[in-house]
Amino acid sequence: MRRVVTACGLAFWWMCACGGAQSAQSPSVASGVSAWQDEFDRDGLPDRGRWDYEVGFIRNNERQYYTRDRLENARVENGLLIIEARRERFQNADYTSASLTSRTSWTYGRIEVRAKLPRGRGTWPAIWTLGTNIREVGWPLCGELDIMEHVGFEPGRIHANIHTRAYNHVQGTNKGNSIVVSAPDAEFHVYAAAWTPDRVEFFVDGRRFFMFAKEPGGDAVWPFDKPQYLILNLAIGGNWGGQRGIDDAAFPARYEIDYVRVFPASP
Repeated sequence: MRRVVTACGLAFWWMCACGGAQSAQSPSVASGVSAWQDEFDRDGLPDRGRWDYEVGFIRNNERQYYTRDRLENARVENGLLIIEARRERFQNADYTSASLTSRTSWTYGRIEVRAKLPRGRGTWPAIWTLGTNIREVGWPLCGELDIMEHVGFEPGRIHANIHTRAYNHVQGTNKGNSIVVSAPDAEFHVYAAAWTPDRVEFFVDGRRFFMFAKEPGGDAVWPFDKPQYLILNLAIGGNWGGQRGIDDAAFPARYEIDYVRVFPASP
């Protein structure tokens, strides 16, 4: 068994063993001990102690209804978390899916997710974070870190972005990058973000492809000195994912997650 350190409400200062900034090659942690994790080793519904759900029609004019505690849409089986989008009538929607939110939040650290993505035009899986103060200050002032997004009409292209009040997609000022990955719908890859007090770096399989460094301007530019929580979701359609329509032959669409690990700083 791996040792798990409870991490609710703590601020983690993640740096490499030498005490400097993380290298661009691999976001490693000297201790190798995660502060929070889910290895998905118990079949059934996702662990209620670790995960909550978004429910309903949430954002971006997406077509799916996000359900709660429904095995058809979110379940653990054979060591994997399966988020499954289905074409079915449900609560006035033509599609169902799930969006899981972590019950724990973090300030700084490394978030690492090993996953295999769904295929099919109209699918839009993501790994991302939002500030826990979103109800008080709203989006985008709360800050958003998009660790992985993949729209099905661009197979293999992985996107990472940050959103703040100064830099966000609504204004067309968001900052990000993308990278082409081999067969993300047939193979597992590790998607990670290394978040420190002065930068956020984004990786696929240890290869850095985007970095956002802290800039002057306060919370409008850098709201990332406050806790963020994690979201794993599979959207269908919407403003971005649905730009080229939805291929109904792709359903049911499965988003498979092997593990989620969050690493703190070395002592």
